[in-house]
Amino acid sequence: MKRRMLRLSTLIGALVLAGCASVAPDGLRSAVNAHTAARLPAGSSLPTPEASATAVQRQATEAQIAQWLSQPVDADTAVRIALLRSPGLQAQLAQLARQDAQRAQALTLFNPTLTLGRFVNGHEREIERQLSLNLVQLITLPWRSRWQGWQLEQATLTAAQQVLLHAADTRRAWLRAVAAQQSLQAAERMHEAAAAGGELARRMALVGNFSKLEQAQELRVQHDAAAQLARARLNAALEREQLARLMGLWGPQADFALPNSLPPLPKAEALHTGADAEATALRERLDVRALRRELDTTADRHGFARVGALFGDIGASYSRNTTTDRATRHDEVTRGWELELPLPLFDWGGVAAAGARAQLQHRSAQLRNAALQARSEARTSWLRYRTAWDLAQQQHTEVLPLAQQMQEEAVYRYNGMFISTWQLLAQARATTQAVATATEAQRDFWLADVDLQLALYSTSPGAGTASLSSPATLSESPVQGH
Repeated sequence: MKRRMLRLSTLIGALVLAGCASVAPDGLRSAVNAHTAARLPAGSSLPTPEASATAVQRQATEAQIAQWLSQPVDADTAVRIALLRSPGLQAQLAQLARQDAQRAQALTLFNPTLTLGRFVNGHEREIERQLSLNLVQLITLPWRSRWQGWQLEQATLTAAQQVLLHAADTRRAWLRAVAAQQSLQAAERMHEAAAAGGELARRMALVGNFSKLEQAQELRVQHDAAAQLARARLNAALEREQLARLMGLWGPQADFALPNSLPPLPKAEALHTGADAEATALRERLDVRALRRELDTTADRHGFARVGALFGDIGASYSRNTTTDRATRHDEVTRGWELELPLPLFDWGGVAAAGARAQLQHRSAQLRNAALQARSEARTSWLRYRTAWDLAQQQHTEVLPLAQQMQEEAVYRYNGMFISTWQLLAQARATTQAVATATEAQRDFWLADVDLQLALYSTSPGAGTASLSSPATLSESPVQGH
C-alpha cells in the first residue's frame, strides 16, 4: 500500500510540474529589468510586448516620448527613448519571450497516444484499444525543469547584456553628436575668421598694399577653413543620424534639439577608483554570470548523458482488447500492459558520455577565458578612463586658459599697433582650435566612462549592438522525452 502511494505521489508531482509550465505574460521583461535597473537612468523602462500592449498604453508612451523631445535631449533621456523605441532591442526581447515559450513547451508532457484497431475473420471480431505514454519524459521532468530554468536564466542574462549594450551605444552616440555639434560651431568661427582675412587680403591687393603671394596665402587659409567646415557639418549630420537611429526616431521626431555642450568633467574625488575593478567585474558582469550558469547546467546534465543515450525511448502502454464470437455473441476481454525497452546492443552510451565530458570542458574553458578577459578589460578600461580624465583636465585647466590668455594679449597688442591684423586673426583661429581640442578631450573622457561601466557591470566594451545578434536558443536536454 505504501509503495502504491509513493508511486502515485511521484506521478502526481510530475504531472503538477508539467501543468505549471507556463509562459511569462510580460515576456520576461521584469526579469531583464531586475538585472539592468541599477545601470540605467532613473525612469527607464522596457517596451510592453506589442501583443499585450493596449491602445491606451501605446498612446501614453508616445505622449511621454513627445514630451521628452520637446526639450533638448540629454544623455539619460536619449537612453530612455532608445529603450522604448528601438526595433532592434524589441526584437531581442521578443526572442527572449520565444525562448520562454520553448521552455514551457519542453516541460509540457506529450499527449498520450491512443491506438484503436478492429479486426474481423470468419468466426471472430476483435477490437483493440491501447494507451501509450513515454515514461522517460515523465520520470525526468523534475531534472528537465531545473535545467530549463537555468538555461532561461542564462538567456535572460544575455538579453540584459543587449539592453545595457544598446543603452551604452546610445549614450556614446549622444556624446559624439553633441561633441560634433560643438566642433561644428568652432569650425564656423574659424571659417568666419579665415573669410575675414581673405576678404581683407583681396581689398588690400586691389589697392596695391598686398602682394599676390600674401593674398594667395590668406586665400589658402580660407579654403582650408571652408573644407574643414564642410567636413564638420557632414560629421555633425552623420552623428546626429546615428543617434536618431539608435533612439528609433524618424521623420519630424528626428528633428530634436541637443544641449549646447557636453557635461562638465567630474571632480577628482568623484572618479572611479581602480582598486577593486577586477573583483567588481568578476562579481557583477552579466556575461561572466551567464557563462557560470551555463557551466552549472552542463555539469548537472553531464551524468544523464549515458542514461539518455541508453534509455531515452522507454515507453509504457496499457491495452484492453475485446474479442466477440460471431456465432454465440460471447465477448472475451483481454487486459494487459507493455513496457518498451531499447536493447543496448550497439550503442552503450560511451560516445554520448565522451561528448558530454568534452562539452563540460568546453564550458569550463569558456568561463575561465571570460574571467580572464573581464579582469583585463576592467584594468585597461580604468586606465583609459583615468588617462582620459587627466588629458581632458589638462586641456580645460591649463591649455584652454593659456589659449584664451594669448588671445586677450593679442587683442591688447593689436590695439596698441604692435601686431598686424593677420596675426590677430591667426591667434583667433588658434584659440578656436584649442576650444575644439578641449571638446574632443572632454568627449573622449565620457566615452571612456561608458566603456568602464560596461567592463565592470555588463560585458566587453567592444561587443557593441550594431547588429543586435540573437542569443542562442535553449538547448535540448540530453534525456529527451519528445
